[in-house]
Amino acid sequence: MTVTIARQGEIATVTVDNPPVNALSAALRQGLWDAVETLDADGSVAAVVLVCAGRTFIAGADVTEFGKPPVPPHLPDLVDRIEAAAKPWVAAIHGSALGGGLEVAMGCRFRVAAQGASLGLPEVSLGIVPGASGTVRTPRLVGVPAAVELVTSGRPLRAAQAAEAGLVDAVIQGDLLEGAVAFARHALTRPLPQPTSARPVAAPDPAFWAEQEKAVAKAAKGAAAPLRALACLRKAAEASFAEAMAFERETFLELRSSEQAAALRHVFFAERAAPRPAALRHVEPLPLRRAAVVGGGTMGAGIAAALRDAGLPVVLVERDDEAVARGTANLRGIFDGAVRRGKLTQAQAADRLAGVTGTTDYAQLADVDLVIEAVFEEIGVKRAVFDRLAQVCRPDAVLATNTSYLDPRAIAGGLPGPERFIGLHFFSPANVMKLLEIVPVPETSERTLATGFALARLLKKIPVRAGICEGFIGNRILKRYRAAAEALVRQGVAIAEIDAAMRGHGFAMGPFEAQDLGGLDIAFLQREGARAAGQAVPETLGDILVRAGRKGQKTGGGWYDYAPGERRPQPSALVAALLAGAITPGAAMDREAIAAHLVAEMAAEGQAILDEGVTQTPADIDLVEIHGYGFPRWRGGPMFATGIRG
Repeated sequence: MTVTIARQGEIATVTVDNPPVNALSAALRQGLWDAVETLDADGSVAAVVLVCAGRTFIAGADVTEFGKPPVPPHLPDLVDRIEAAAKPWVAAIHGSALGGGLEVAMGCRFRVAAQGASLGLPEVSLGIVPGASGTVRTPRLVGVPAAVELVTSGRPLRAAQAAEAGLVDAVIQGDLLEGAVAFARHALTRPLPQPTSARPVAAPDPAFWAEQEKAVAKAAKGAAAPLRALACLRKAAEASFAEAMAFERETFLELRSSEQAAALRHVFFAERAAPRPAALRHVEPLPLRRAAVVGGGTMGAGIAAALRDAGLPVVLVERDDEAVARGTANLRGIFDGAVRRGKLTQAQAADRLAGVTGTTDYAQLADVDLVIEAVFEEIGVKRAVFDRLAQVCRPDAVLATNTSYLDPRAIAGGLPGPERFIGLHFFSPANVMKLLEIVPVPETSERTLATGFALARLLKKIPVRAGICEGFIGNRILKRYRAAAEALVRQGVAIAEIDAAMRGHGFAMGPFEAQDLGGLDIAFLQREGARAAGQAVPETLGDILVRAGRKGQKTGGGWYDYAPGERRPQPSALVAALLAGAITPGAAMDREAIAAHLVAEMAAEGQAILDEGVTQTPADIDLVEIHGYGFPRWRGGPMFATGIRG
């Protein structure tokens, strides 16, 4: 049964059991509706505790019903029914109470939570607003400012934060059900608080809403739902409960059928499927207990930090003691930065660093389960590392290369036991960026491949399997995107206009700003290496700038000029002069046309990648672009945005 009823004296317990996350299916909604009716008719019941079996409270909507017409009883009616029950209900929350789950809890007269619980309204991340009173009841419980943060950001609150805000009435120590029943008995000895819908809400002045509109719009970066959620919250503060509910429902229904909501549902399902590919469902990965990283530079330190954040002890190998010290300092800098941002305590940072063993001795890798090579992007250097690893590592240890452009087959050539070799392309900073391209060679075993995906799950990253080609998925598309942007410059479109167009499209920065931040010399050196190898690589506009000493922000100028100590790009007369001979003035393009053209170029390269079998689905490409290259999530990725959704 989805919903069962038991009794502890005068307290009834209603238990939801709809694994795996107690999603609000039609059957569950009906079960709760019937439970209210049954318990209202039972004269021996004084109060009701709503609790959930399994690992979580009601974690939200049933994703299998996304995009389908809703089936009665509708969630807003169910929440109202619980609130209007003759007996007060107490929601006992563990795990996550998200979206509709939190709305059900807010329909209860009281809410209590286990210490580790979290509560949130993440609907804006799906391009919609709460549709069952989330924007209307929340400000009546926690006040308008706290409700604005909770609803427009979609970020959940931990139990203690929720209690401080007034979203829950108590945090239960020890057994949740026992504590909730005791809470209910005590609550019956006091006058009951008003139902949430009847509680007053203080309406802020217009200046507050104007300030919030600016802040929410800036954070949303073009996504519609956060601002629409803010409008719902304003209506909740300024109108009656019934009017606010009608406004919320109208907004929810309108957004549910929007293109942004469709895009965000696409991303949601793609992210949900990515960590556990169907083809590997029955393959047991190698247990990961200890890991090693070879190379302590920016990338290697970031990978080591990610491994430590996941709880794995790490051996960090460098070529000499001085390099070990630099690598350790890089790691310390990452953890100290996390302390400054409030992500770690000093004690946690010290523990993270204590779990890293810096060494020059490869023999210390004899019992690690996984080694990730992150040394300089040069084939000879990498091959030398794997020669050493082959001598000291266990025959079943997974040996991985973190390479952006090199052919993993060339790196692994001659390696004993090539079935344990795999490419793991992290994105910098590796402890922050969520994307992980997983690149098997032909000899890679299914178990090694499954271990790569298991590692991604452990590190809370989004894994995408990529075939072997220059740049794999992401950097190959990036190369075409940059080339297409340069082609527009050659046609006379202003550099600053192209960047502004892509920011307006939802990117954090445009292609030229991004190159200045990362350094123009990185791609230049790759092109020079290809030319030295005899490949016919055309001269780019970026080559002209690098040869003139303009490598980006680090040299005070790239595509733009930068004042000393400043990161704000300024149009450069010198760049205009350097590139004048390569530019043919042409017809002007508006910003929407620029963005559409560049996204189409990205999608065209994505289609070529699909046609070549480098990846299997358009959704994989969309995940790479969203999580590795800043493509606006609410547009669904370049493939979805251009209608390639197979």
